[in-house]
Amino acid sequence: MGQIEGQNLTVESYGREQNTSGLEALATEIVSSNPDVILLGGPGALIFKKLTSRIPIVTITADPVRLGIAESLAHPGSNFTGASIDAGPSIHGKRIALLREIFPSISKLGLLALHIQYSGLVKGSPIPAAAQEAGLPIAVSLLDVGAQENDWRAAVESLSGEGANAVMVVDSPETFQNSALIAKLLTDARLPAIFAFTESVEAGGLMAYSFDLVELYQRAANNIDAILRGAKAGDIPFYQVTKFDLSINLKTARQLGLSVSPALAASADKVIE
Repeated sequence: MGQIEGQNLTVESYGREQNTSGLEALATEIVSSNPDVILLGGPGALIFKKLTSRIPIVTITADPVRLGIAESLAHPGSNFTGASIDAGPSIHGKRIALLREIFPSISKLGLLALHIQYSGLVKGSPIPAAAQEAGLPIAVSLLDVGAQENDWRAAVESLSGEGANAVMVVDSPETFQNSALIAKLLTDARLPAIFAFTESVEAGGLMAYSFDLVELYQRAANNIDAILRGAKAGDIPFYQVTKFDLSINLKTARQLGLSVSPALAASADKVIE
């Protein structure tokens, strides 16, 4: 698109390595640097909303309308645009149905998520609504950004202790980055789980019903390019993900003592032998 770092584009990357004082301090530092546009990964949109209504922000997020960062998907009307990976209760209901198909004995669903997602999980979130629709009680185990292996281990043990016998791993950069660790902990705990990333299944997770991250970041790049050329974020529609791919790891299924029906395997977009 003609945006070339070092020629007409400067990219400044921020993470907890740059600021260990917490997400709000990190967001404040980013806003204070006064960039032309911010690309935000992860569930931190509401922090940035409090800090700036002026700097354009491109984000891959849950439902932006429910979060209050957009008036509508078609007309955000704010300083936010990007992509929504949350198609409402139906997508989470589909994930629960797929998990139940491979593990019919599911009786309580564990949710593995971040603290920053907590209010969204318990207040109007489509995930508990989908679980309720499926007749499943839930147990929630929460972690901080930057959680270490012992924290993830304790979180999985907490879900088991609360009686969850299957798990939904809520999407975030943290769960993506720790895919292999989470998959191993859940398998060791004999907990069938569904993820939101195909990469998590490649790392040993049982199954995923996932969006295409590469496609989403290509769209984010288009949004950034448009903003750098003068477009207003609030005039750029949020993209709503509509295509999801099913992936299954048969090796993990065997380790868990689960059988994958030929019909389910045939419906998968990716099967890891």
